[in-house]
Amino acid sequence: MTTPAPDKPRLFPGIRIEAAELRLVRLPLLTPFVISTGTMTEKLFPLLTLQAEGLEGHAEGVMDPLPDYLEETLPAALPFLRQAVLPQVVGQRFESPAQLAPILDPWRGHRMAKAMVEMAVWDLWAKALDLPLCAALGGVRESVEVGVSLGITDIPATLDRVRAALEAGYRRVKLKIRRGHDIALLAAVRAEFPDAKLTVDANTDYGLGDLPLLKSMDRFGLDYIEQPLAFDDIQDHAKLQAQMLTAICLDESIRSATDARHALTADAARVVNIKVGRVGGFGPARAIHDLCAAFGVPVWCGGMLESGIGRAQNIHLATLPNFTKPGDTSSASRYFRRDIVEQPLEAEAGLMAVPRHGPGLGVTLDRAYLATVSDAPEFFR
Repeated sequence: MTTPAPDKPRLFPGIRIEAAELRLVRLPLLTPFVISTGTMTEKLFPLLTLQAEGLEGHAEGVMDPLPDYLEETLPAALPFLRQAVLPQVVGQRFESPAQLAPILDPWRGHRMAKAMVEMAVWDLWAKALDLPLCAALGGVRESVEVGVSLGITDIPATLDRVRAALEAGYRRVKLKIRRGHDIALLAAVRAEFPDAKLTVDANTDYGLGDLPLLKSMDRFGLDYIEQPLAFDDIQDHAKLQAQMLTAICLDESIRSATDARHALTADAARVVNIKVGRVGGFGPARAIHDLCAAFGVPVWCGGMLESGIGRAQNIHLATLPNFTKPGDTSSASRYFRRDIVEQPLEAEAGLMAVPRHGPGLGVTLDRAYLATVSDAPEFFR
């Protein structure tokens, strides 16, 4: 009698992208957000939904209307998505997000637009595997530590905001600074809150000529100074770090694992801010995370005033083990009267729980409200 051969294990067949939906969303901010490069009164962003075999994968873009953060802009990203990327994605089957590389890698730049497609596929892939996104990424936490980022305002108002953030339990307070709004601010905040975990973010407003002023910040016990010099200058940050006791954290300068390697080998950054949209998606973000871990350099997850989709993306990413410093993903209610997802993403005692309303991102779109704050969607089939 012949023994039947055991069934061969079935490999994951992948998932076929059947359609894409792209729309522009406009969410008013409760309070204008002021940094060294300008003032935001609303969050304008593209939202991508990929449809595949009864599932939907979502991703939010973080490019600005004008090139005030990095060169990539919303007006350039939309035709790139419409003409170059989505026509190559829709109709294709992907066994994993890594199979996007032959489509995305040949195009130069446009990391934020590429990230939208890559992250939406990650969401779909995790849903197809019936996994929360954090598990698919290799995360190790059920919740992540978060802090607040406070925009530029007068010193009395800033003191009130810092007090409210600390009373709410946030694990770190980041102050936006610029020339002329720095030392007096820090002196006042540190005098009022001597034990607060405090950082500053200059958004590239200083130069090496400001070295004496920047060195004077060492006396305030800051956890780090974020991106004080030019967005594309790793070398000068290395020169600055050699003169300072306070750690330098790089944000805009780190757009790839190669950038991170250059910065780490030059000792230009002793902390790294990872923004998944800035670096091109979850795959590049994990590569930077792993590289920093190998160098013994901690990372944290930066924010771009995202809605609930981008906020959920950040929370899942920050569950990876080397995200050991509090990120920027504070409660959505600090920014928006109403969010575009049905599940409130709110911090408690400085912790943001991983959203678990189903696999993938763990949040669902509030489509009725979304229709009131977005343009008519474009469809690609």
